[in-house]
Amino acid sequence: MSIRCTVESAFFIAWSFLEQSGELGPPDETANVLLDAIEAQLKTGERRQLMLANRAIDAFRAHAAKSRPSQEARFG
Repeated sequence: MSIRCTVESAFFIAWSFLEQSGELGPPDETANVLLDAIEAQLKTGERRQLMLANRAIDAFRAHAAKSRPSQEARFG
């Protein structure tokens, strides 16, 4: 499988998961975070689609947690 197909598949898996779970953020921002995470993993030699997707999801969740203000502090 080509790198392009691997990236497309991993991106689709991650995007679909985030969409179904209701975690999908702004489309441009989400796409950039997912693709950056996938690219970083490819540079280290990772080629497994599910691993790429899962780590991209983790990267997006970390990014989203840093980006939003703590609501617990206001409502806690």
